[in-house]
Amino acid sequence: MVPVLHRLVPTAALRSLGPEQTPRVTTMELFFDLVYVFTIIQLSHYLLEHASWLGALEYATLFAAVWWAWNYTAWAANWLNPDHPSGRVLMIVLMGCALLMAVAAPQAFGARAGLFAAAYVAMALIRAGYMALVFRGQVMGRNYAQLGAWSAISGLFWIAGALIEPARLTLWILAVLIDYAAPYIGFWLPGRGATPMTSWTLKGLHLFERNQLIFIIALGESILLLGGYLVGHEIHLDTALAALIGFLLIVTLWWIYFVDLAEPGEHRFAHETDHTRLARAGLAYAHGVAVCGAIVTAVAIEMIVAHPHDPIHAPTALIAFAGPALFLFGCTIFHRVTAERLRGLYLGAVAALAGWAWVALGLHLSGLGLGAGVLAIMIAMATLGHRKAG
Repeated sequence: MVPVLHRLVPTAALRSLGPEQTPRVTTMELFFDLVYVFTIIQLSHYLLEHASWLGALEYATLFAAVWWAWNYTAWAANWLNPDHPSGRVLMIVLMGCALLMAVAAPQAFGARAGLFAAAYVAMALIRAGYMALVFRGQVMGRNYAQLGAWSAISGLFWIAGALIEPARLTLWILAVLIDYAAPYIGFWLPGRGATPMTSWTLKGLHLFERNQLIFIIALGESILLLGGYLVGHEIHLDTALAALIGFLLIVTLWWIYFVDLAEPGEHRFAHETDHTRLARAGLAYAHGVAVCGAIVTAVAIEMIVAHPHDPIHAPTALIAFAGPALFLFGCTIFHRVTAERLRGLYLGAVAALAGWAWVALGLHLSGLGLGAGVLAIMIAMATLGHRKAG
């Protein structure tokens, strides 16, 4: 067994870096991310087709699973060399699991619930099991073994939800809560204790770059939805104006993230010694909220461009508010973690977005009117944020 283990899971598959070296993002990692281009498209279409309170809750549950699967894989690649033959095999296997999740997503609460849950659980257990073995004999091996145990616990709820349709949403929400709470209690197990954050020797700049790349992919979904609609429909003046509003809204999200936040974030990771604490709150959680907001914003743009002159209904107003608001809330958490102060400007913009959505719905404004107001608030936010940062 030992020779087989050394052949399948060699310790040489770990990155070999000095204390001051930062892992580079490899082409294998970028190749893995290609699945998430398709996955994000599936999620945005799910919300478009289920624009209700129940649909939003189902979308949030699916997104939470998809994000956590990507997030844990990005963390694993911080230590694992994806260009090592063994590392490549693992990444390809995980890529296949992620693809199955994406394929199952549109019917995850229906006929393909079992496929979605099985792919997610398999991805979690394979990744944790491999990392525990490749780190065998080290503290990180114990860390990943305990992470794997928590993944198995949440996996029971994922599988149970797939089998018990009436309780599916409830069980899957419980599974998500277990997955997301586990790092905050250090993957504590009876008789084993917790894994201290200091024992996760993370290289934060690599993970920060990975999160920036996945955020770009999320913004790309807005471009795909917008461009796809324009290709398939005649472009009249009202459609062109709505498309311009959508395009500029995408630009403001990019501007706020990369001009207002990215440089301070890179500076903090470059000068902070406790990268694990920063990455847990500022990347795993905050970026998840921001990426979710970018996807919801893509759905809002699609809804506005498709019906620029129709009076808006509650789902359109709520989604047009929720997308930018979630993005700004994620930015607020990230700024609070990296700059160690609360960015009141972001929260003020969220309040302004809520107020505008309420007014627009009450006045039965058109999609153009709703979108123009949201864009004005986001442009003001981007302008004021840049000036304050400068």
